[in-house]
Amino acid sequence: VELVDSGGGLVRPGGSLRLSCVASGFAFGFYDMSWGRLAPGKGIEWVSDIDGSGYSTDYADSVKGRFIISRDNAKNTVYLQMNKLKPEDTAVYYCTRPDPTFSGNREQLSRYPYWGQGTQVTVSP
Repeated sequence: VELVDSGGGLVRPGGSLRLSCVASGFAFGFYDMSWGRLAPGKGIEWVSDIDGSGYSTDYADSVKGRFIISRDNAKNTVYLQMNKLKPEDTAVYYCTRPDPTFSGNREQLSRYPYWGQGTQVTVSP
């Protein structure tokens, strides 16, 4: 399993970025995918989930209404469109593939056996 994140950068408050994650080494369309983030001095925060079909999505309250997760199964790629960015969105963002058998809390690291390398998003004037 390999996940390669990209698309981060420096953006002003109110701006937008789109993150991408290209997956390989598994049957991509059969797996839910997630984005998480790690901000300085904080623990990992779950951001969003999308199911294998792309029709079911879920978001953390902190990003609901601003971020959109999507996927293109033909390209083995999952995206995170981030709009109306705030300074508190500054973090390293990670694409992850959750364990489909995990039944615990989404904030638990053990839910995520596979991670991308991360991409830095900085929101600053």
